[in-house]
Amino acid sequence: MSSLRSEPSEDLVQRLLTAQFPNLEGPVVTAVEPGGNDNRTFRVGEELSVRLPSAQAYVAGIEKEHRWLPRLADRLPLQTPVLEGLGIPGEGYPWPWSIHRWMTGSDLTTATEVDGRRAARDLGEFLSELRAVDAHGGPAAGEHSFFRGASLTRYDGETRSALAALSSMLSRETIAAAAQIWDVAVDSEWDAQPVWFHGDLSAGNILADDGRLTAVIDFGTCGVGDPSCDLVIAWTYFEGEQRHVFADAVGLNARTWSRARGWALWKALVRIRENGPTHSEQIRVMTEVLADPVRA
Repeated sequence: MSSLRSEPSEDLVQRLLTAQFPNLEGPVVTAVEPGGNDNRTFRVGEELSVRLPSAQAYVAGIEKEHRWLPRLADRLPLQTPVLEGLGIPGEGYPWPWSIHRWMTGSDLTTATEVDGRRAARDLGEFLSELRAVDAHGGPAAGEHSFFRGASLTRYDGETRSALAALSSMLSRETIAAAAQIWDVAVDSEWDAQPVWFHGDLSAGNILADDGRLTAVIDFGTCGVGDPSCDLVIAWTYFEGEQRHVFADAVGLNARTWSRARGWALWKALVRIRENGPTHSEQIRVMTEVLADPVRA
């Protein structure tokens, strides 16, 4: 994929709206902070938002959401983004972009007083319902999903390289335990029919209001394949008994959870390798992954 990137501004969004959606040129455009990595989001007045890919690699997500979200939304127990328009390249911006209905609530990185057990149950049920949606004709996991939903062996070399590089930074016991978990993970494949997965189910892509989950956003990495990648949030956000409430609601077997453990470990190891063993959040995630298989 191309490495070309773009840093959209409030002025650019206003010019795009004026040129392509003149009925929307009046409301104030405000950048949403913090900005996302894949897309930049801007609030337009009180009711709308605009999302623009920050790089060529994320353009497929805009088109996927426009095509598939209407098919998914009515089947899911939490809100999903409602698309109001699809823009085209213009005003010096090189890619398609989208207009969404503004969604209230705070993402789980900032939301307060969230009932963790209830959130675990509700998110698990959401994923169960997502898997139940007819996947016929859906986008098979691949480059557009950064191979989320595909075979974990895609990242085998990168993970083993990270383990080797970290052997002088982490304890021998930690490296051995991580390697064993990885071996089990890559020895397992999804052997049922491909199902829908979200692909980027992080705390920043889940909204809550008044202590309850209300929405799941950013389906740009979604596709059809192995749903184990969506279980990583068990270690990155949930803790203790919440994980097991989540697992009960998700309803997937131990082999799928072993691959989920692999997905979580891969990301943690790569980030620790990039940033060093002082990367406290990824050290925490790795420690949780090593300690708790959730389902065994």
